[in-house]
Amino acid sequence: MNTILKYFPELNSRQIEQFSLLLSLYKEWNEKINVISRKDIDNLYLHHVLHSLAIAKVIQFKNETSILDVGTGGGFPGIPLAIMFPESSFLLADSINKKITVVKGISEAIELKNVRAIHSRAEDIKESFDFVVSRAVTTMPTFVCWVGNKINKNSKNTLKNGIIYLKGGDFTEELKLLKSWNYSNFAIRDIFEDVYFDEKIVLHLYNKTKS
Repeated sequence: MNTILKYFPELNSRQIEQFSLLLSLYKEWNEKINVISRKDIDNLYLHHVLHSLAIAKVIQFKNETSILDVGTGGGFPGIPLAIMFPESSFLLADSINKKITVVKGISEAIELKNVRAIHSRAEDIKESFDFVVSRAVTTMPTFVCWVGNKINKNSKNTLKNGIIYLKGGDFTEELKLLKSWNYSNFAIRDIFEDVYFDEKIVLHLYNKTKS
C-alpha cells in the first residue's frame, strides 16, 4: 500500500480502505482459483495494482465515463481503476468464467458499486463505451478487430475516446497495420520509479475517421 500512496497521496479514506483489502482478498481467492501466479502474489501492489493505475496518470476519467475492461483476468486494470474513479462505470469481461467469479467476489467484498462483471468474449459484447482498456491480451490488430466498433463517438475526456492498452516491448510493426487509427504512447518508467516498468507503456489509440 505504501507504493500506492507514494504516487496517489490524494486518495480518500474509502479508497485507501478498498486498496488495503486487495492483498488479503486476492490471496484468499487465489487459494481457490488461481488468477495470479503464486510466485507473484506478494508483488500484487507493484505488478498488478500500480501497473493498472498507470492509466490513471495518463487520464483522469470524468464522471459518468464508461469503460470496458477486456480480458480482465482477476480484475486488472478494471478493479484498481474503478476504485480510483468511483463516478465512472466499468464493465469487466473475460472469456474464462472462473476469473469472473473472482472479480465478482473481490468487487462485492470491497463494495465497488460502479463495476459489473460478465463472462463473455469481447466480440459478443453489444454495448458501446467511451474507452476500452486491457493488459496485453493479444496483438493490437486483433484487439482492434474485437473492440473497434464498441467505442462511443463523442468524447468528453482529455483523451479522445478509444483504446487504452497496457503493453510491453516493441509495438511499431503491429501499429503499422492500423492505418485508420492514431496513437500516442506513454512510458511507464517516466511515471513510476521502478525497474519493473522499464519496458512497459500505456498506449492510447483512437479511430481518426470517427474523431
